[in-house]
Amino acid sequence: MNRLSVLFAAAAALLPSMAIAHPHIFAEARLEIVTDDKNEISELRNVWRFDDLFTASVVMDFDKNSNAQLDPDELQEIGQTVLDSLQEYNYYTTILDNGKSVKVTKPDGIVADYKDGQLLLMFAVKPAETIPLKGRLSFGVYDPTMYTAIDFPTDDDLAPVGDKISACEHKVVRPDPDEVLSENKASLTDAFFNDPTGTDMSKMFATRIEFTC
Repeated sequence: MNRLSVLFAAAAALLPSMAIAHPHIFAEARLEIVTDDKNEISELRNVWRFDDLFTASVVMDFDKNSNAQLDPDELQEIGQTVLDSLQEYNYYTTILDNGKSVKVTKPDGIVADYKDGQLLLMFAVKPAETIPLKGRLSFGVYDPTMYTAIDFPTDDDLAPVGDKISACEHKVVRPDPDEVLSENKASLTDAFFNDPTGTDMSKMFATRIEFTC
């Protein structure tokens, strides 16, 4: 397994100790929530820019011709690796449709790029269920294992695309992890983390944009 697969798949080992886990990968992100002519959510467009240290480690692993760059074939391999590695983590996507969690379908592909010494990943995911613009909707990106820190530098980096969704009342929510843990400490037990049906911590910690339509 190469470094990307190992790091992105490290979640399984960290899940029982999420409360004390710390990020090892850092990325700045942009998320666009796009609607179609039926006034339904059509896709979520992602751009992730990774920190210099993680990018350097990726270059070491994928730079097969040792030119200290990431060539097109190497970038394609990186995109495919992430595409396969993040599927079981729902591509770090958190969607709530009036309180109900909604999964996403596998992207057609993930485009990797290398600019100014940083790795970029660009891809779009589609909701696995129809989501009309009705009621309370929430969209965010968060690694449920806490191994990767996805940061949105400004509120404008969580952006609605489309006149109808832009007209909905919306706000960006940035939860404080310490407050979340404190408020939910009674339920964050070993039994919670070892629940065979899985857990959904991401909706509590995710920086997200919430809509009321």
